[in-house]
Amino acid sequence: VQLQASGGGLVQAGGSLRLSCAASGSIFSIYAVGWYRQAPGKQRELVAVISTGGNTNYADSVKGRFTISRDNAANTVYLQMSSLKPEDTAVYSCNAYYRASGLDYWGKGTQVTVSS
Repeated sequence: VQLQASGGGLVQAGGSLRLSCAASGSIFSIYAVGWYRQAPGKQRELVAVISTGGNTNYADSVKGRFTISRDNAANTVYLQMSSLKPEDTAVYSCNAYYRASGLDYWGKGTQVTVSS
C-alpha cells in the first residue's frame, strides 16, 4: 500500500487543521492506521490510532483536541486537529499496519507549524 499525507500548513495557536492520509494499492480497510509526529530534536511519537473496526486511541497530549477517523470507501484516514498549540508543531506522518502479516507502511509526512 502507498500512503500520502496532506493537509499540513501554518496556523495560529488555537486554530484548526485537518490532515488526510490517502492510500492506494491495497484494500485500506484491513489496515490499522496511526498518525505519528516528530518535532526537531525529538523522538517520533504516536499521536492517534484507529483500528480496522473504528476503535480509536490518542496520546494524552492531544486528547480532547484531535480526532482520528476513517473513510474506507475513500481509502482515507483523517486527523482533525483543533485548539492547536505551538508544541504541536512537527512533521506528521501516517502509518498503516496489517496485523495478519505484521507489515507496516509509511507515507511521506506533512509539516504542521503552529505559531504563538
